[in-house]
This record gives sequence, C-alpha cells and structure tokens, in this order.
Amino acid sequence: MSDARSVDPRTVMVRIRAAMPGLRPSERRIAAFLLAQPQEVANLSVAELAEKVGTSTTSVLRCTQQIGYSRFRDLRVDLARAATREDLATADRFTVSGDIDRDDSLADIVAKVAMTETLSIADTAAALDTGALARAVAAVGAAHRVDTFGVGASAIVSVDLQHKLARIGRMAVNWPDPHSAWTSAATLGAGCVAVGVSYSGGTADSVEFLRIARSVGAVTVGITNHAASPLGEQSDVVLTTAGRETQFRSGALGSRIAQLMVVDCLFIGVATASFDASMHALRATYDVTHSRSVPPKT
Repeated sequence: MSDARSVDPRTVMVRIRAAMPGLRPSERRIAAFLLAQPQEVANLSVAELAEKVGTSTTSVLRCTQQIGYSRFRDLRVDLARAATREDLATADRFTVSGDIDRDDSLADIVAKVAMTETLSIADTAAALDTGALARAVAAVGAAHRVDTFGVGASAIVSVDLQHKLARIGRMAVNWPDPHSAWTSAATLGAGCVAVGVSYSGGTADSVEFLRIARSVGAVTVGITNHAASPLGEQSDVVLTTAGRETQFRSGALGSRIAQLMVVDCLFIGVATASFDASMHALRATYDVTHSRSVPPKT
C-alpha cells in the first residue's frame, strides 16, 4: 500500500472520520482515540497505543491500513502535523478545546460550537473534490428537473438546496417523506437529477431514493461524509463533506454546516454558469419577497 500522503489530499483527521463507519469495533475505538488525542498518539508506539485503547497490536496495524497508511510511523507524523496545524489555525480565535462537557459555561459552549463548525467548513473546503463538484454543477445545470431528499437534519439541507435552485428558476422539488420521494424518483429519467443527503451515507430511505432514481436513468448526486457508503455506491457523483461531530451527535452540529457549505458551492456553481439569467431571477424573487415585508414604524 502506498503512502496515503502521496495519494490522498485530505488531512489525516478527515480520513479517519471518513473511515469510521467501515471499521470493526476494536478499530473504531482506536480511530476515536486518534481523533481525540492526536498529539499523544504521535509519541506512542504500536504496542503503547494498543495498551492505551485496550486492544491488540494487530488491530492497531489493521486500523492504520484501513485509514490508508502502510506504516504506523507515517500515521504518527501526520497526526502530529494535523494537531499542530489545528492549534495554529484556532489559536487566535478560540480559547477552548475538546468536546462539550457538562460543566461548560454558555461562553464555553459558544466557543466550542464555533470551533467545531469553523473546522468542519475548513476541512470540507480542503477535502471537496472540485472535479466532482464540476460534474454535479453540469448535471444540475442541464437538468429539466431536480429532486432532493434527506432525513432528519439532512432534510434541512435538502430543502435548502431546493429553495436555492427554485430562486434561480430551476425546476426543483423536495420531498418531505420517503414514500413521496420514492414515488417521484420512479418518474424521473434521462435529463433529471436526484440529490440525496446523508451524513453517514447509510440512511436507508435516502439510499433507496437514489437507487430508484438511478434505475430509471436519472443522474444521482450524493452529499455525504462517507464516500465509501451505500449512498456513495448509488451516486453517479459524490460530494464529500468533512463534518466534525461532538457527543451531541443528534444535534448534527458540524455535519449540517459542512453539508450546507457544499450545497452553497453547488448552487453558486449552477447560478454562475448562467449568470445573467440567475441574477435576473434572484432580483425578481428578492423583490417579490420583500414587497410583503412589514414597513418600519414611523
């Protein structure tokens, strides 16, 4: 296996998060420790890390390979660099670090949420494949209909994309429930695009939505943190996010922000490809919505 640093432009932390769903339980514990203590791991041997996590050296080496490294020492070097890079990137803006704790003040919570979301955006910007983004922009720009779908927090993101596309005159529909989404997907075909959003890439309803759309000839676009996932397998184009999650996973803190960033990039790419028409539509929709605003009190 070649050195991951020479073939994968993503940071080691992003690669670890992306690999997590496909790891065995023992390997997942190792990966979680790598994410939580990168600077400490940079100074550990394979045996020392195995002892810290309560697993075997074989599991450590297997996890190392799953992340994309042939040598544990290369992983250690990249972890040290990543930890230093993040410390430098956040030193001037954030005075706290780590996950949200029960004893955190509201000021700590604000700082930690800001840090998580800022780093999620930065990681996603670094990891996003602009070639894949260009293909998605071309497909959506040429489509005579775009269907979007997501579940839970991802539904917020799919609705956001639909609203944005509608504002520049694109035929875009978001479906609020799986059965409606699947029914609509079955009526798509060549010249249509289906966009599915799922942080894990394993949300069954979203995977089925893309599977149905793909089976009838539509171009499928998946927005997910895990390209090697069931959603990724059903996607003609995968737009990979690099959202960071805290123990408050149900709040979808970093993942939602990362997904919204990708949606913004996709939307702006489509809009700029037909700049004059898009600007005209945006001005028209702005005028309509603001004509209904309550006038200020005099």
